[in-house]
Amino acid sequence: MAFKRSLGTMGVLLLTLSATTPASSVFVIMPEMLQVAGSGALIAMLLAALVCVATAFVYAELSSAFPVAGGEYVMVGRTLGPLAGFVMLAVNLINNLLFPAVIGLGLSDVLSGLFPALPVIPTAVAMVALATLAGILHIRLNAWITGAFLLVELLALGVIVMLGIAEPVRSLFAAPAMTAELIPADPVSIGLATTAAIFALNGYGLAVYFGEEMQEAASRIARVVLLAAGVTILVELLPLAAAIAGAPDLPTLFTHADPFGWFARARGGDLVADLLALAIALAIVNAAIAGILAYARFFYSTGRDAIWGKLLDPYVTRIHPRLGSPWVATLAVGAVSCAACFLPLRLLLVLSGSGIAITYLGIALAALIGRRTGTTAHAAYKMPWFPLAPLVTIAALAMVSWASWLDTDTGRPGLTATAIQMAAAALYYAFVLRRRGGWSIYGGDQPPAAAA
Repeated sequence: MAFKRSLGTMGVLLLTLSATTPASSVFVIMPEMLQVAGSGALIAMLLAALVCVATAFVYAELSSAFPVAGGEYVMVGRTLGPLAGFVMLAVNLINNLLFPAVIGLGLSDVLSGLFPALPVIPTAVAMVALATLAGILHIRLNAWITGAFLLVELLALGVIVMLGIAEPVRSLFAAPAMTAELIPADPVSIGLATTAAIFALNGYGLAVYFGEEMQEAASRIARVVLLAAGVTILVELLPLAAAIAGAPDLPTLFTHADPFGWFARARGGDLVADLLALAIALAIVNAAIAGILAYARFFYSTGRDAIWGKLLDPYVTRIHPRLGSPWVATLAVGAVSCAACFLPLRLLLVLSGSGIAITYLGIALAALIGRRTGTTAHAAYKMPWFPLAPLVTIAALAMVSWASWLDTDTGRPGLTATAIQMAAAALYYAFVLRRRGGWSIYGGDQPPAAAA
């Protein structure tokens, strides 16, 4: 049973932006950027925005060529071959199953000001479980639910912007400073903050997971990817700029554990800060719902491509006859994510740490090779100034990988964990899938990729 094409451009855009969760990025990732680079975080965001635009062009072209629920592993497998596609599948599988748990374990911290005794693990499990149940509902209903939550999220970011521009105390064009001593921000610090900013802007490519439920996906999905990237850049960049311009005390903004919450409390009072905390908690829940929706479709695709064996594949690909959702895959993703909530957060971060970098590298190479071999020639959208976009993405990944290697706490272990995942996937492909006769990847309207 196949998906029904019931989503338009707006529905997929709302789901994609909800999974990107700009408010969570502002409140969770940007504090680290401010601690590392101070007001140089603004330069880091501008540099990351350039990388984001380049990678969005890559995603747009490949999504137009392969608007398939499997996403990146289909793009890579159809252009670089089944082995590369299966390695990409394995990396994405780890990231997709761990993401709901990672954001769930941070929910109690966001609400700590209002509910200081909220237990970490039970709160995370409850949130993931509720998001999973919501994920079984019809995709159009979920688009409206996540869209309503997204509106609250964007309003919260709008409040930060208004508080900053209402009473600015410094120019954004002043020399960037960092640390409590306000020393000049150096290029190394800005580079490290740029690495974090790239992760903060990530998520626009998730649109492809909903490609099989989108009307006229091949011709319209590229627009969703580019719109999602543009909106994400705008709504994350403006609150950062507003906080830097309007903060009554820069050293506190740079060193506070919750700089945007402190800024809202200092400029707007306790009520505004508490309401913002609730809005950010809602944004995390919204991201969990949209993420599980996307990852369940990815998981469904792995069953369709016969990854789990003849016994399990038919269950993974079951679609609810009335709701039209891959309900078994949704429950499976939710169950694994709930179990992951019992693992230490640092371990989850290490296991998923370098997955995004490998994904970006894979699709950048897929775009280059796909153009050369003609496997993406049927795409309705072609990125401008080719091959500039994939080359910019690859160059940025070199910087990200180097910065991760220098981080001995989570970065270097994350690179090692991802390398082990890739090696294990390659061995499984060589000694299991290939011995079965190879692996064919579904490609939508295109004929199956040749087994190898």
